[in-house]
Formats: sequence, structure tokens, C-alpha cells
Amino acid sequence: MAKYARNDSRDLLKRLRETMAEDAGGQARLDHIVEIVSSSMDSEVCSIYLRRDRLTLELCATQGLNKEAVHQTRMRIGEGLVGRVAKSAQPINAENATQTKGFRYMPETGEEFFNSFAGIPIQRMGEVLGVLVVQDRKARKYSDDDVYALEVVAMVIAEMKELGAFIGDGEAMSAPHKRAHMLTGGIAQEGSAQGVVLLHDPKIVVSNLIADDPEEEIIRVKDAMDQLRLSVDDLLSTNRIGGGKEQTDILKAYQMLANSKGWMTRLEASINSGLTAELAVEKEQSSTRARMARVPDPYLRERLQDLDDLSNRLLRLLTGQGRNPSDAIPDNAILIARNIGPAELLEYGKKIKSCGSRRGVSRFACSNNSSSLGHTNVDPCQPYNKRSVKWRSHFG
Repeated sequence: MAKYARNDSRDLLKRLRETMAEDAGGQARLDHIVEIVSSSMDSEVCSIYLRRDRLTLELCATQGLNKEAVHQTRMRIGEGLVGRVAKSAQPINAENATQTKGFRYMPETGEEFFNSFAGIPIQRMGEVLGVLVVQDRKARKYSDDDVYALEVVAMVIAEMKELGAFIGDGEAMSAPHKRAHMLTGGIAQEGSAQGVVLLHDPKIVVSNLIADDPEEEIIRVKDAMDQLRLSVDDLLSTNRIGGGKEQTDILKAYQMLANSKGWMTRLEASINSGLTAELAVEKEQSSTRARMARVPDPYLRERLQDLDDLSNRLLRLLTGQGRNPSDAIPDNAILIARNIGPAELLEYGKKIKSCGSRRGVSRFACSNNSSSLGHTNVDPCQPYNKRSVKWRSHFG
């Protein structure tokens, strides 16, 4: 199947696009998708598990397992091979599933007849939304091209989930971003601030998922990449005039990543498989965020954070959505970010009054702005809106 990742994956994505265009309910779309993937991959089983809540996965559609198990079979994140895929955000490709570490038999599904297993995380922007699974009776090690094609399909499923294509009955089929979440915030720096919320990375919606003309999409991403590199060069030139050596070193590393040939090569590969430029960037960004979660070295984590920031910039250029660096910053702005890297924080400089993020930034980045910028980790339990916020943190 050497050509699968290029030619057959495009045909598969075209069939998925037809499913997206159908006037059907969320369950009917999921059922159609597992049928398409099962036949395209020549697999006896294809199943989709979606997150019911932060800790639980639910079987939402299957071709090949017992239909009665749909919406009845549930497992915790980390439980069984499916749960391990969700927890690690990494594929599992097992020729003999029952002999693979972590295997758990779910009797109601009738899966005892199937030996091979390939599970792919359905993830968007680093958040695992579910797991795509294919299985076969015969012992079968799915090829690298098979796994790549499944990753492309999982990416499209994630975007369809984000766009509300699978809304139906039950928690796992609920509309996206409608559930309450509670996250515990950490303490980062003593002080308080009151001002206007400025969102660093507002939600970017990608509605066109499948490329009609891959060559045109590659031209688009190359043009956007050229604009990105110019903006990074300008940022470095400006910093050389008024910044210190440490800040310049950060931006030079940022510039090096922006010129990475490997990054561009991976984007082109995803586009050639049938994705649009925007979705190719999001696919690479999801992989980067999954790697960030596993890398213990602080320096490597910062470089991966830089690549994540560059992906955000590239998405803004491709879609025309989100905030541009040239946009005016309001007075007394308090920057709110899911996560933000050193280079992006340096670009804001002294223009913001305080900063809060879900994942935090490096102490090194904060120290370069420490004279006027406080930083904390966001506690989402404390409500805020776009108009105003009172920010208080205590840091020892």
C-alpha cells in the first residue's frame, strides 16, 4: 500500500466530504463514516469512540462490532488499548491485540474474534476528542501508510466534531464547548491587576477541510509562510534596537524554526494527502502539542512552544482570523492565553499590564518583562469576560 497515503487517502477524504454535505443527523454521519473507513482500509471493524467527559470514552459508532454496544460501552481514559491511545495521544498498532500491554476485553462488543488493532487519537489543537479504531480477525500489522491515512481521517473527524457535525443524544454527542469544566489554577506572581481582557489566541474556525486542488493549497501555505518569515525578521530587527542579548537569542531560535525545511515538508505531505492548508497546519500543531506534553526538558519544551506559536501565526495568515501583531492594544490590557511562548510574549513587550495563561510560560520569558508584567496560570473557575477582569495572584 505504498501509494495509500497519497492517492487513496484523497479518495477517502472525498467520500468523507460527501458525508459532511449530507442532510443527516449526527449519529447517521458517524455511522456512515465508520462504513467508509472500514471499506477503504479493507478492515472488518471500524469504530469511533468520543469523549463523554474529561475521564470517560464512549463507543459512538461501529462497523463490525455489536451495534447494541453503541452508547453502552464506556471506558475510562487510560483503560484498555483505546483508553491508552486517548491518554497518550499516540497511535497503537498491534498485530495481536490480546497480547499487547493494557488490553482489556469488552464482552458486549463481540470483539473477541478480532486479533489486530490500530487506534488513532482524534485530536484537535492538542486536545484529544476521541479515538478512531480499526480491527481485523487475521493478525495484521497496519502499514505506516495505513496509519498515516487514519491520522488524516482522524484529523477531519476532529474538525467535524468541532463544527458540530455529530450532535445527537447523550453527553458524548453534545454540542462542542457547551460543557462546564473545572481546572485548578497555579500561583505564579504576587500582585493584582484590573483591566481589559485581550485574548492572545482567539478561536480560529476552519470550515474548509478537504482540498480540491493540493497544488493550489501548497502555493497558499508557501505564500503564508513567506509572510510569516518576514514578520519574524521584522520582530528580530526591532528587538535588536531596543532589546537585550537574551531576548535576541530567543528570537533567533524563533527565526530558525520559522525557516525549518522539515516543518514545510510535513505540511506539504499532509496537503498532498488531501487536507487543506489550514487543516495541515492544525494537524502539525496537534502533533507538536502532544510532544510538548511528553518532553521533560525545559529548553526543548520552549522550542516546541515556539513552533506552536508559529503555527498560530500561520493559521491567522491563512484564515484572516484572529489578532494581528499590528492591531492596537487597549490601555490596561490583561493578556489571556491558553499557552504562550517566550517570543510571542516578548512581542507584546511592556504594552500589557499583566498576563495569565492556562499552561504558563517559562520563568525566563517572564523575567525579561518582570519590571512591569506579572504572570499567573489561569484559574478558569474564576469567571471573566472580554470587557473587564480583576486579576489577583499570590506567589511565593
